[in-house]
Amino acid sequence: MPAPGPRNSITDIAGLTVGNATDETVKSGVTVLRCAEAFVAAVDIRGGAPATRETDVLETSNLVGRADAFVLSGGSVFGLAAADGVTQFLSNANMGLQLAPNTPAVPIAPAASLYDLANGGDKNWTDGSPYARLGAHACESASEDFTLGTVGAGRGAMAGLVKGGLGSASITFDDGLAVAALVAVNPVGSPYLPDGETFYAWPWEVGDEFGGKNPPGAGDSTDPFPPLARIRTSAIRQNTTLAIVATNADLNGVEAKRVAMMAHDGIARAIRPAHTLFDGDVVFSVATSAAPITTKDVAARPLAVTEIGSAAADCLARAIARGVYHAANEA
Repeated sequence: MPAPGPRNSITDIAGLTVGNATDETVKSGVTVLRCAEAFVAAVDIRGGAPATRETDVLETSNLVGRADAFVLSGGSVFGLAAADGVTQFLSNANMGLQLAPNTPAVPIAPAASLYDLANGGDKNWTDGSPYARLGAHACESASEDFTLGTVGAGRGAMAGLVKGGLGSASITFDDGLAVAALVAVNPVGSPYLPDGETFYAWPWEVGDEFGGKNPPGAGDSTDPFPPLARIRTSAIRQNTTLAIVATNADLNGVEAKRVAMMAHDGIARAIRPAHTLFDGDVVFSVATSAAPITTKDVAARPLAVTEIGSAAADCLARAIARGVYHAANEA
């Protein structure tokens, strides 16, 4: 039977590690997903206000289609500087494309940032933001074990009118296939039903990984803008959900793109409303290729990709709820 991996996190995919760096003065931070080597990667952007870097290089019509790391940060456009710190750190470690002899390695580190500039932290960085430093620190500290909640890119996040945070979840199958998600949750929409206790993602919960709260009745309303969403507040433009989904399957770039597209359904399941003009929702996908999809049936491979994409959406919905749950239950 499918079940979460031993960590119930994206690092259940061998070859992936995660590092967080948080600045409590700024009330913001950076989360880095490091790849043991340049893995096949893709991206799909559905939000109306994204802040991104190095996303075009992942398009199947372009040359590279792989990534050495992924960078999620707070700080809106300033947070994109976190990728500077990550690329310099990786280049110093000789990770990246070596295009000519005796030249620096060129790491591919796609990045996306969420808006947390109005959360009360000290953003008076006239001499430069701290994000490059935080990116390098997050990259250096990456490991299989990491903290969820208000850390890293989730430090200054809000999920509707409640605290957002960093979440992760995984699922493994009997045949060795694994799928997982990592997310920084900062949407304009709400992760909670109108009762303020039950997550929209409750049908996909495994065990009590985000509290085990089920709605007593129908639980929802016909109002398209739930009361715990920020859609009616002055903070309506301070949003974005950033996610990475991963698998150990040997996907190509086109297949990884489809998985990223399907994974967006996890955002729509867990947050209401989702993909608004005020969000910059981004889903990256990465495939380590450790588990070959071996079949002679021409229809079987597309079916396997479909199953991976569906599992990625489930994992992302669970990861969103876990990020908010951990943020709400911190000491």
